[in-house]
Amino acid sequence: MTSRRQMLKSALLGGGASVVAATALGSLGPEAAFATVRAPEVEPGTVDPNFAEGRIRSIKDNTLLVLGSNMVFHNIRVVDGTSLWKLGPVPFDQAKPGDGLYARGVRMPDGVLAAESVWLNIVNIKGHIKNITSDKIHLDHNGQEVLCHVVSGKSVAVHSESPPSADLSMLRVSQHVQILGAWRPDTNEVDIATVFSPH
Repeated sequence: MTSRRQMLKSALLGGGASVVAATALGSLGPEAAFATVRAPEVEPGTVDPNFAEGRIRSIKDNTLLVLGSNMVFHNIRVVDGTSLWKLGPVPFDQAKPGDGLYARGVRMPDGVLAAESVWLNIVNIKGHIKNITSDKIHLDHNGQEVLCHVVSGKSVAVHSESPPSADLSMLRVSQHVQILGAWRPDTNEVDIATVFSPH
């Protein structure tokens, strides 16, 4: 069976030919961006060469130039098999300069990261609800207010062990929640993908 790595290399070296559906490479879900699974060949405490994070500085053809939070530049190549997430699966043209990202893939000999998955503007924050309306949650996150927008047809709540629901009416002021969503760059605002509440 062909490994993920071999499929990505084939896609990249083959000029971006469609070799595999994005879902065959792994989860499209935003939870995967925060998975702690590291490649077995990466020693604990060392940098994972197959992961990159930062903000997009420029886009040329199918390559993103990204400046990491450690001030290191990354060239990230998007191929036909790459999954992109921005509050849901999106096409490559939704990536914009200024977007933050996490990317996982295969590091090529020239240093380019051939991306399996790219998560744009993804945030995973916890806090207490200060106020709630039909279309917004005001979240106190470590003493800072984050304005979280409910997006029709996208935002769901997961209460305890219940399945996801578009009904956010069970949420209450002062409740502790975790919000997975898409940051609106250079603001304190987030579009909600999922609100997790323990009860």
